[in-house]
Amino acid sequence: MAQEAGLDLVEIAPNSSPPVAKILDYGKYKYQAQKKAAEARKKQKVVEIKEIKLRPMIDDHDYNVKMRSVQRFFEEGDKVKVTLRFRGREMAHQELGYKLLDRVKADTAKIAKIEQEPRFEGRQVVMVLAPR
Repeated sequence: MAQEAGLDLVEIAPNSSPPVAKILDYGKYKYQAQKKAAEARKKQKVVEIKEIKLRPMIDDHDYNVKMRSVQRFFEEGDKVKVTLRFRGREMAHQELGYKLLDRVKADTAKIAKIEQEPRFEGRQVVMVLAPR
């Protein structure tokens, strides 16, 4: 039947019983599958990880500017890595840093979820947030 129609006999599901085959133009089928894959790649959003760097003794206005940036990153669908860097004697007051990270968590609770809890890496604490 396929030869009479000038088309190809293509096996769709060889493992089922009975095996499924279709009569179609194989070149056209491959072309359409390739177009569909290219369209799917075009619509894909690559999630980036943006970084916000903080210090333990950050002032309120500076903190608000950073939080607006975080908000914008979440609206764009990106993840945010919050890095809190300690310098010199600030290492002796790490509780201030953790207090600041708790404030960040509270302020972003409605729009973000914590993907990675705060953890120490040398002289800095890193936390990763993802949009809800």
